[in-house]
Amino acid sequence: MQPGKLAPELLHRIVFPYLGAKRQDVLVRPGIGQDCSVVDFGSDLAVLSSDPITASGHHLGYLAVHVSANDVAATGAEPVGLLLTLLLPPGTRPAEIEAIMQEIHAAAASLNMAVLGGHTEFTPAVHRPVAAVTALGRAVKGRCITAAGGRPGDTLLLTKTAGCEGTAILAADLAAPLSERLGHELVARAQGFTAHISVVPEGRIAARCGAHAMHDVTEGGVLGAVAELATASGCGAELWADQVPLAPETVAICEALSLDPLGLIGSGSLLIAAAEPEAVQEPLARAGIAVAAIGRLLPKAEGLWLSAAGVRQPLIVPPRDELYRAFAGE
Repeated sequence: MQPGKLAPELLHRIVFPYLGAKRQDVLVRPGIGQDCSVVDFGSDLAVLSSDPITASGHHLGYLAVHVSANDVAATGAEPVGLLLTLLLPPGTRPAEIEAIMQEIHAAAASLNMAVLGGHTEFTPAVHRPVAAVTALGRAVKGRCITAAGGRPGDTLLLTKTAGCEGTAILAADLAAPLSERLGHELVARAQGFTAHISVVPEGRIAARCGAHAMHDVTEGGVLGAVAELATASGCGAELWADQVPLAPETVAICEALSLDPLGLIGSGSLLIAAAEPEAVQEPLARAGIAVAAIGRLLPKAEGLWLSAAGVRQPLIVPPRDELYRAFAGE
């Protein structure tokens, strides 16, 4: 098996059949493109999502908080708190642990989230620190959006630029070889992309301005996010590859490493499906959040397509994120 997410066929065959009891108060259960579960607590809904950080050696605590909070924000819910599991290789120094916790504290405080508890452990099962976060959010009943709400004809919008998280991780973890090839200034700018990882602001805006569905762009990049949102919504999709916004730093790093930026892990971008895109784009623009139309949802029978320069071909999601391929040295 290659590094990265389990393939959809494996999820359907060996994961989704084993989900415990079916409760009436569990409104959203696991599925392709469904990053959050939703539980009915009366007047309010509890929104929960879990994510690990396994591919970054830098800013572990910061990324762990924001990546999980992003999934909650993609439902329009307000992030409330998080549970943290921190697995550490034996020999990890207390100063390293404190640095991770300082990042977690600062990131959580910036989102008004509390650290609710969790678990810390030294284990030889990992060779570097691994953080897994379960984020909890709260939504008012009737105002929760999922990745399953898209409809044929909806425009697909993407905030900021694709591959933001992956660009920052590669620039930090491969700083020396990339600086030698691309220059220290470009790599330093790319490392600064970590400041743009949160999609909480755009999630709040899009949820109240008519978004039918939203999905945080993570492993698999824009390619994976479009396929997952379309699958969750029971739709097909057409992705306009040449309309996907890319930062120059992302383009340069991906060219240097022979990676596809559309398949690069992309926390920092929110994928939004909306029937009236201007109703979402205008308030985002007023808030200073860049957004671009990058495709549309189709009837399911029409399938998934990737279009560029007038050429249309099937949209294929790579078996693993481009980030893993970069670190494998392929």
